[in-house]
Amino acid sequence: MKYSSEAAGRKLKLIQADEDAHYEKEFELDLSAFVPMVSKPGAPHDTSELDEISGVRIDSAFIGSCTNGRYDDMLAVAEVLKGQKIAAGVVLKIVPATDDIWVKCLENGLVKIFKDAGALLSNAGCAGCAAGQVGQNGPGEITISTGNRNFPGKQGKGEVYLASPATVAASAVAGYITDGIGHKAEGQKDESREVMKKSKPDNVKAVKRVAEEKKMTVRARVWYIREDNIDTDMIFHNRYLSITDLQEMGQYTFDNLKGYESFAKEAQKEDIVVVQKNFGSGSSRQQAVDCFKALGISCILAESYGAIYERNAINAAFPILTYDSLDELELSTGDEIEVDFETGLITNLKTRKSIHANPFSEVQTEIYNNGGLF
Repeated sequence: MKYSSEAAGRKLKLIQADEDAHYEKEFELDLSAFVPMVSKPGAPHDTSELDEISGVRIDSAFIGSCTNGRYDDMLAVAEVLKGQKIAAGVVLKIVPATDDIWVKCLENGLVKIFKDAGALLSNAGCAGCAAGQVGQNGPGEITISTGNRNFPGKQGKGEVYLASPATVAASAVAGYITDGIGHKAEGQKDESREVMKKSKPDNVKAVKRVAEEKKMTVRARVWYIREDNIDTDMIFHNRYLSITDLQEMGQYTFDNLKGYESFAKEAQKEDIVVVQKNFGSGSSRQQAVDCFKALGISCILAESYGAIYERNAINAAFPILTYDSLDELELSTGDEIEVDFETGLITNLKTRKSIHANPFSEVQTEIYNNGGLF
């Protein structure tokens, strides 16, 4: 409440349950049973207890990003690094989340601790988590990172494990994944310890755009990609984020999706892309929607979307729908299907099988016909 009140500039009232509140369910958590966890390369949700993978040799370590570059994180790292040295052959990159945190680290002596340990301290920002100023890892390189995602290509071409700031710092000192300093892995050698806003003139009145009715039914060839969690780095990699011309974006579509690197060259105008769960997860970027528009893709069907991707697509008037199951459709890549945005009816013209997906909502229809939110 103290932080919230200071941020709001006024005293805020704490919203809490009444003393006689009735709860439908109650859960008890034994915090003493919690153990350090690590995400395995390629999937943030693929986690293991740290002890199960302790001893994996690393080439580099990264501490920072929007989720783990707080001052408390820097304190935890300093506590581990004080009086220690980064292992020989390992590079530790530390990037505070904001300039205020960076300055606080300097004023309170944390920067000296990082420097004395041999860490590389960079300016505040996204850094290695998004192809930033300290660079990403290379092919064959193993990194342990505090970044919030480690999808293929997200933090480089190598393998990335995710862990807490303290675990990453300890691993950088040891030279292998660990949550404690001085615990050698089996066979470990001693050397490892060494918004664009435009103003309008006052005399110009706002003009309401007249909605233009667009076609609500498309018929085209299908790309059926049977994968979950296709993130925005797989759709449009962050190394292309400097591209601002929509027409140039299409050529990089799925450039980082294994097995579909040639998608942009082989895709035809009006093609339909069908995927599975959580399409467009990961970092928010409009290019991951616009690249499909540039290629002339007519729509995307998925079981579910990343929340930000879904809003980006709808707001850009790019047709997307969700479905519950495609089993009855007997769908294969190359089949021609017909999709009705208004009713959600999807028909495989090869098998003559049909299903009902979730149709456009009233709001999505309005934005679609309007050519976009703005």
